[in-house]
Amino acid sequence: MSPTSAGKPAPSSPAPASPAAQAAPAAPAARKTVRGLAIASLAANIGIVVTGGAVRLTASGLGCPEWPMCTPDSLTTTPEMGVHGIIEFGNRLLTFVLAAIAFGMVFSVWKARAERRDLFSLSVVLLAGIPAQALLGGITVWTGLNPWIVGGHFILSMILIVLATVLVNRAWLTPGQLAGTNGPLASRTLRPLLGALGVLSALSVVLGVIVTGSGPHAGDHGAARNGLDPDLMTRVHVVPVYLLVFALAVALYLVYRHATDGRLRSSLLLLTAIVLAQGAIGYVQHFLHLPIVLVGLHMLGASLLTAAAAHVVFTGFSRRVPGADPAAGPAAAGRVRPKAAASGTAARR
Repeated sequence: MSPTSAGKPAPSSPAPASPAAQAAPAAPAARKTVRGLAIASLAANIGIVVTGGAVRLTASGLGCPEWPMCTPDSLTTTPEMGVHGIIEFGNRLLTFVLAAIAFGMVFSVWKARAERRDLFSLSVVLLAGIPAQALLGGITVWTGLNPWIVGGHFILSMILIVLATVLVNRAWLTPGQLAGTNGPLASRTLRPLLGALGVLSALSVVLGVIVTGSGPHAGDHGAARNGLDPDLMTRVHVVPVYLLVFALAVALYLVYRHATDGRLRSSLLLLTAIVLAQGAIGYVQHFLHLPIVLVGLHMLGASLLTAAAAHVVFTGFSRRVPGADPAAGPAAAGRVRPKAAASGTAARR
């Protein structure tokens, strides 16, 4: 018997590493891929809104008068369709770019779908949104660009942008942040105000869509309008915009008056900048009688406003927010409260 075995028990052999631990060295690269695809998804969903706006503003909405074919005899545009056919068919082709990004996102989180159900679910929903958008786009063609169907097409795009914004935020969570939980960054006083910001942003976008349906840019010279008075609807549209600006002013006052996490302050400042820019573009385009360049910028602004508002609501309400308060220093980047401690704190409130 050896001295070692006589004096003390032999050390136990180390347990085999779990599959998750064995895959750990590849985790940073995998996270980088997921984050890149999440940003690409958000950018692509915003981009296709802009290109779809270009189709409408150039009166190319019926550049391909059939769907899913472009013409009764051709899947692609033909020389007879002219530039309008090229613009409309080009926009249809961008759907495949969006689909490639969405499939890549699903594949990138497939192996981790049990641990990151949030990312997997969001990826699948965003992927499912692409055929839904394509079908709704086909219905707009079949109905001769009915303004209410066109508006629904736009609203669905805004919903996908909201989901893509949440996907980006969730993809940026570190393993430490996923393992723990904190209370929402917004105080109980601020949370209803942030909810109001989200509702007012959505209402502003929806009413903006209705205003567009009453205006001159129908997508085709023969397309119908919704029959509402454009001036009246514009005045209705600005009401939630004014309320949104007021709510933002109050929210900024509260976050700077009281100690608030810098991530929430930054998200509110971003939303404020976009709202002010969007409002300025809206006023200028109205008084210049809706030049197509400004209308296109306003559509881009609506997409950015939707994403920024979703980011504010996520940052204020979520218990897991990526990044760290800049005022807390770099050491706070991965610091979270254990779940049990957080649960106990919540129970005492």
